[in-house]
Amino acid sequence: MMDIKEINEKIQRESAFVDLLQMEMGKVIIGQKYMIERLLIGMLSNGHLLLEGVPGLAKTLAIKSLAMAIHAKFNRIQFTPDLLPADLLGTMIYSQKKEEFTVRRGPIFANFILADEINRAPAKVQSALLEAMQERQVTIGDTTHKLEEPFLVLATQNPIEQEGTYQLPEAQVDRFMLKIVIGYPSKEDEKMIIRQNIAEVFPTVNQVIHPQDIIKARGTVREVYMDEKIEKYILDIVFATRSPQDYNLAKLTQMISYGGSPRASISLALASKAYAFIKRRGYVIPEDVRAICHDVLRHRIGITYEAEAENITTENIISEILNAVEVP
Repeated sequence: MMDIKEINEKIQRESAFVDLLQMEMGKVIIGQKYMIERLLIGMLSNGHLLLEGVPGLAKTLAIKSLAMAIHAKFNRIQFTPDLLPADLLGTMIYSQKKEEFTVRRGPIFANFILADEINRAPAKVQSALLEAMQERQVTIGDTTHKLEEPFLVLATQNPIEQEGTYQLPEAQVDRFMLKIVIGYPSKEDEKMIIRQNIAEVFPTVNQVIHPQDIIKARGTVREVYMDEKIEKYILDIVFATRSPQDYNLAKLTQMISYGGSPRASISLALASKAYAFIKRRGYVIPEDVRAICHDVLRHRIGITYEAEAENITTENIISEILNAVEVP
């Protein structure tokens, strides 16, 4: 076992590329530091992200820039009601020349996938994508094809227009490590965005690291030290979503229909380690858990009709839990 000092020194050395990546992406994406940070956390902890925000907030540009900075393959898939699983995964095509069936791979075979407006496609397509996300493999015909690492899915949802959409079932939403809600940029940032977009030359993103570096960094993220007290803190937060009355939060019992699954605890622990890594620290502190908690839990807590009637959101519930659970 390495001691904490050694781990800390190792992580300070190996996390140097994080600043490079953020600087490179910052050339083209202005004012979305929160989104960029969450993208890196998802990538470093091998989890997928669900992004909610109105159109035009640089969601496509963010993941495309990340792929360019890592020199990884990027595909954008626009989800529509007439999309079929074969359009996503690929299919078997008969070759008359060879007189046999050959596999034609779909756009899922890339390192970074942008599933744009995932709730626009029917359940069959959504579940085909989620199988690829979970198993990291695709079956076409009789053959199973492994997906290339690193593999990251960034799915987007438009919160405004719900007509003609197919809502993701809770069990499928749970497979996303983080759900990120992004808002509009500030006035200053938007002024910079306008200037950048009407200038003669739009900045380009250069490659700063290789995909192999990301795979190596994922191993290092798991080495980040997590004390037993932090583990207990994570468990307390997740268990407070299931039985709030045990944490002096009896009033939330009527508000929560279901709490976070064990996947929530795993994601919270991994995301906290990745957050510490991004902050170039070799150990997790309670602030890391609190910083990432809303993103990990907001899509994993079900709220009752009573909560909706009182305009109580999952955000309010998570904040109440964080205020009530004892910090180590």
